[in-house]
Amino acid sequence: MWGVFITALEKKTKKNMLKVIKFYGERCHPCKLLAPILNEIKSEINDVIYQDVNVDEDSKLAIQYKVRGVPTIIFEKNGQEVKRVVGLNHKAFLVSLINSYK
Repeated sequence: MWGVFITALEKKTKKNMLKVIKFYGERCHPCKLLAPILNEIKSEINDVIYQDVNVDEDSKLAIQYKVRGVPTIIFEKNGQEVKRVVGLNHKAFLVSLINSYK
């Protein structure tokens, strides 16, 4: 009984959490520069859901999100896109976006 309640609560909590989705390509130089920046952010801000999507391996998801260039970072809250940034950005800018939407 408690397990079902906790699972439902976790799902509701995760749904309300900010989701940061990074779309990247293997041959994309700006994507390679962005990776360590986001890894730092992930280690510092852990109350956010992070997802990496390789557009070469998951083109259907890239099409679904209408990604036209990489790197693209999409910020979702409650299942809705709240912000999209394309290209290489500084850590401070990305941290400020995450903090403003979480």
